[in-house]
Amino acid sequence: MIRNPKIVLLTLAVSAALVGCGKTDTPATDGAASTAAPAATAAATEYKLDESKLPAYNAFHPSDLDTTMDACGAFGDFVNSKWLAANAIPADRTSWGAFTILDERSVAVQHQLAEQVAAVKNPSGIEKIVGDFWATGMDEAKINAQGIEPIKADLAAIDGLQDKDAIVNYLRSSAAKGENVLFGFGPEADFKNSSMNMAYASQGGLGLPDTTYYTDAKNADKLKAYQAHVAKVLELSGLAKADADTQAADVVKFETRLAKASKSSVELSRDVALFYNPVSVADADKLTPNFSWTEFFKAQGIAAPEKFSLAIPSFHQEVSKALGDTDPSVWRAYLRFHTVDSASPYLADAFVQENYDFYGKTLNGQKEMKERWKRVLGTIESDAGDAFGQLYVKVAFSPEAKAKMEELVKNLAAALKERIQGLTWMSDETKAKAIAKWETFTPKIGYPDKWRDWNGLSTGRDSYFGNVRAANEFNYKWSLSKIGKPVDKTEWGMTPQTVNAYYNPLQNEIVFPAAILQPPFFDPKADDALNYGGIGAVIGHEMTHGYDDQGSRFGPTGNFENWWNEADTKNFSGLTGKLIKQFDGYKVDGQAVNGKLTLGENIADLGGLATAY
Repeated sequence: MIRNPKIVLLTLAVSAALVGCGKTDTPATDGAASTAAPAATAAATEYKLDESKLPAYNAFHPSDLDTTMDACGAFGDFVNSKWLAANAIPADRTSWGAFTILDERSVAVQHQLAEQVAAVKNPSGIEKIVGDFWATGMDEAKINAQGIEPIKADLAAIDGLQDKDAIVNYLRSSAAKGENVLFGFGPEADFKNSSMNMAYASQGGLGLPDTTYYTDAKNADKLKAYQAHVAKVLELSGLAKADADTQAADVVKFETRLAKASKSSVELSRDVALFYNPVSVADADKLTPNFSWTEFFKAQGIAAPEKFSLAIPSFHQEVSKALGDTDPSVWRAYLRFHTVDSASPYLADAFVQENYDFYGKTLNGQKEMKERWKRVLGTIESDAGDAFGQLYVKVAFSPEAKAKMEELVKNLAAALKERIQGLTWMSDETKAKAIAKWETFTPKIGYPDKWRDWNGLSTGRDSYFGNVRAANEFNYKWSLSKIGKPVDKTEWGMTPQTVNAYYNPLQNEIVFPAAILQPPFFDPKADDALNYGGIGAVIGHEMTHGYDDQGSRFGPTGNFENWWNEADTKNFSGLTGKLIKQFDGYKVDGQAVNGKLTLGENIADLGGLATAY
């Protein structure tokens, strides 16, 4: 996957997501009246874009090059210095470049589309869903008038938790609504039988992005700021300031305990095997005596499987211990904070502002909050992105582009095969297996051949928060319905309007959404050199992920298996070690790059450029 954006769901370092993880953008509802949308069907309404109101494409022109620089000695400056001098990072962004510029155009297209969809008279299907989200999300006056009312019942339920049994029951029941703040749970292909889905439970429960925010001294200021944020959120929820301050300290101490039992992002990203720990439900119950997985599966409404993956067992064991030795008041504070914090983006202005002040400004350096319309589109993307994508591709992607892309992928695949065959450090034995994997690559271009069915999702024009919660529960139950069933190989892990691409090792597939298939990456009318240098490098990047330090651990069918001989593994490790060392030596604004953390992307970048060339 190209480095990017916000990750909403707890992912398996492989691509597809576990639903209902510790930190989601989708909180809980006020139970507002709504009506069920009919089965999702292609919209009959014709939508049109006003091109004059869309940002211009960031197309390449030779005049963009700084010819005063030596292309051989300072290639980065030769290519980028003019652009860097002319482009500041927008105040509502934390980065700016080809991906984010194109994303601005995608968002502008979505803006025009959402306004038109919301204006449809008597909408049905996906038009109703998208229109309801847009209309309620943009009704700032009504959202402010509702204040904290949408989650009052949730807070009252948390206030009533007086002992371990009550807390465990609450954790189960809230998870069943897709509101599991404590750990990630959902389906993914079985690592050993990638044609079948199994249940995975992983770590979660932290309000900060990584364990190192809690354990590394250099992040002490961020942790202190987080505690102040927790206190402010608790105060907004109705607590007196003194009580909020005390409980915030308890929450941070509790999360630090969880962090110490968790794996860091570096550990997770560079060892995908950590996610695969198949156990029986009975054995899992023994590992976590205070948290019954038998009862958890029952509460989710699904049959207990023969095996499921209890990933990062040390984390789950620590949760079990905490259920037994942590005062219920601490659990109440923790659950109260996360309930309000997760709901904040969809509540009144004071909650939205505090959410931005910490997560946007303090944590990520974002200078200004995004405008409401952009934030509402972000919610639609998170909760009903596939539904919106069905409308998006009708106005933003042409059959001509898809045909040209298919040709490029075919040519890049041939170039990759040639590169594999020419590797001097790899044995013929391993090359043969690498080619066998190459032969099973599946490209997906533009948008899914089969759209997801949104029948049954109830939305309305009464409550933004109510729509968010309804979608959260609907998506969670849809996700759980896959457990124990064959993998749907037509399914996508990204929406068409996403400016990105990804490789999924469990299905050995490369996926290119419609939104990235535009200038400067791709233009069906442009010279081949521009397309191979743009989207060609991205195609090569995603293909190379199949052979990077993690993708190389999956075979031709997507199963987790070792198909390398010992000598080739040693040679590969030596070469990647040099790449780690190289990137460890780079500094950006005084901050050193973590070459181990970025290894997979660096391998893919290098391989992608070489393959495209």
